[in-house]
Amino acid sequence: MAGKSKKKYSSKSKKDAEICSVESYKNKIVTFLTKHDKKLMQLSELEAKCRTKKMGRENFAAAFGELRTEGVILMRKGMRVALCSRMKVYPGKIARLSRTFGFAVTDAGIEYFIPGKCMLGAMPGDRVLIADIPSRTGEPEGEIVDIIELGSSVMTGKVEYAEGDLYLVPDTATKNHVKIDRRESIPFREGDKVLAEIVYRGRHHAEHKVKIVSAFGSSEAAASCAAAIIAAHGAPEVFPDEVQKEARKISEGGVQEYCFNNREDLRDMCIFTIDGAESKDLDDAVSVEKTDKGYRLGVHIADVSHYVKGNSALDKEALLRGTSIYYADRVIPMLPKELSNGICSLNPDENRLTVSAFMDLSESGEMLSYRFCKSVIRSRVKGVYSEINSILSGNESAEISEKYAHVREEIMLMNELADILIDKKQKRRAPELETVESKLIINENGVCVDIQPRERGKAERIIEEFMLTANEAAARLAREKEVPFVYRIHEAPPEEKTDYLCELLPKFGLQCPKFNEFRPNHAAEILEAAKDTQYFEAVNLMVLRSMAKAKYSEEPLGHFGLVLKDYAHFTSPIRRYPDLAIHRIITDILAGYDKTWMRKRYEGFAHNASERSTAAEIRAVTIERECEDCYKAEFMKQHIGESFEGKISSVTKSGFFVVLPNTAEGFVPLRTLPEGEYDCTEPVSLTEKFSGVTYALGNTVRVLCAAVDVNDGKIDFVLDDENED
Repeated sequence: MAGKSKKKYSSKSKKDAEICSVESYKNKIVTFLTKHDKKLMQLSELEAKCRTKKMGRENFAAAFGELRTEGVILMRKGMRVALCSRMKVYPGKIARLSRTFGFAVTDAGIEYFIPGKCMLGAMPGDRVLIADIPSRTGEPEGEIVDIIELGSSVMTGKVEYAEGDLYLVPDTATKNHVKIDRRESIPFREGDKVLAEIVYRGRHHAEHKVKIVSAFGSSEAAASCAAAIIAAHGAPEVFPDEVQKEARKISEGGVQEYCFNNREDLRDMCIFTIDGAESKDLDDAVSVEKTDKGYRLGVHIADVSHYVKGNSALDKEALLRGTSIYYADRVIPMLPKELSNGICSLNPDENRLTVSAFMDLSESGEMLSYRFCKSVIRSRVKGVYSEINSILSGNESAEISEKYAHVREEIMLMNELADILIDKKQKRRAPELETVESKLIINENGVCVDIQPRERGKAERIIEEFMLTANEAAARLAREKEVPFVYRIHEAPPEEKTDYLCELLPKFGLQCPKFNEFRPNHAAEILEAAKDTQYFEAVNLMVLRSMAKAKYSEEPLGHFGLVLKDYAHFTSPIRRYPDLAIHRIITDILAGYDKTWMRKRYEGFAHNASERSTAAEIRAVTIERECEDCYKAEFMKQHIGESFEGKISSVTKSGFFVVLPNTAEGFVPLRTLPEGEYDCTEPVSLTEKFSGVTYALGNTVRVLCAAVDVNDGKIDFVLDDENED
């Protein structure tokens, strides 16, 4: 019996050995397709050549599927297979869609314009194979030949009647109505803003079928549209029970005396916060002292890492969210309010745990030394930007004067130091790019009733300079200690963008500085040359658009825009995960752990936190911008037919955008301009060939608000008859 059992075991082992692994099959498939004389091979022939045993067909199928998903092979009609490289098709991903076309980006980073009829029904996030087609513009243009992996099946839109039935009109993806499967949908009504999920995919977008999974209310209400935008981007609004439970436990525990052990007691120091009047998550406080050599700046940040431990439910949720999202008068916080507005908020006259950075600065603002410590503070006052601005301008009310009487001397010293730091930044030739943020005024019904440019006074500049200094010190600490870290980096602009910038500048009568490598001082020089001209806003916008996007990285690559070798985000751990991450690392540096231990503990963490935080920031910025567009459209809907003066902010072949002083931006379509033949130099000017009339970036024009679509967040302008040629 033992002998028979042994023989049986040996036979099975031999059969197992004959079954190729998935990786082996992948190598075989690529080898045979490479050697095949013709580009295409029948799948059955390929399977036979690979000598697939009955028991190995599962691995062959898995290998074949992986190669398709990776974009190495493709399947044609008639079960014919080929290498993508031999067929000159490229794997990539659908980046974005409009109603009539889309864009796909190959794995090599090349962006393709895809006409709507060539989309094959692909949706954003789908992995696809792209083939070249003749280009009408000289830029890469292609068609989708296969969808190899499905991305998101979710889309937003509005419900409207067509041909006697209710259909979905997607916000993107198609200009056609999409059928709704009512059997699988929740209740909805005509005019609703909804979130839909594709339940059937056709070969064209119009052939898709959807079910309605959420209805948010009227598509003409910005609040409904904002709710749909948030849902579509997958931003979680409700905290899981486990997270809330942890937050409540921490909040109920309070700040106890034993928490002060091994912390520097700074409660007798003159430390206070300065924020917007509506701010509830006060995560930074400041202090300034005069020294023999200059100044000692203290930046005291809420010690969120004391409460949010690594791998806790709170930490996992914070990493998932990555950042707080602010839109209109709402916020989707990274941490529950028990922490963000409670125990971690540096409220006045309350003991709070902090991580403090002390920077000794010279009379000229140079950083002579720095140190970090775990601390406990007691903020003297809740400073408000507008109130401190009134003090600095000498026109404060008696009430404000009394509120700040015991910190007035420190405010003046902070103003003095900020002037030095601003001057130091200018001397290192950091480009002073100007941006204007919008302030949306929302009434009790959630409707936008006004838009204003957000004012930025001296108090805002003071805090900005102090936070920059602390951020620089934190990054320098990590670099000098040679430990893993989450840096905030801003790389030099791509060469093609700086080349294009230099091509455009002569159109504004400006020369581009000569350079072998574009540096911050070159951007500063361009802005200074345009400073006192009518073209400054246009040039400022062009320089801004030429810049690379800032992001997070575990590599200390420096910050181009700030002209700093060392930079990180240290000052907002309540609302940004990278700040929370580096607080955790700094805590262990202060505890005395060596770099070998630190690398083992934090290398993977720093990489993961950097990548995920960058992605979360992009999502948050996209949500905030899309929501803001809807609220601005809602406000402008109340002013259809009214005349406004604005400036041309961007030019395209189909018209130009005009931004109003209140920051609302609308589009003037080419078809509404005086009849003629127009030449376009994007994004600079649109010129009528025969009359010479030019609409250029930065020009002031008077427009009428002609139409508004709150659902799409779009405003249409037409030129007012009062415009003179």
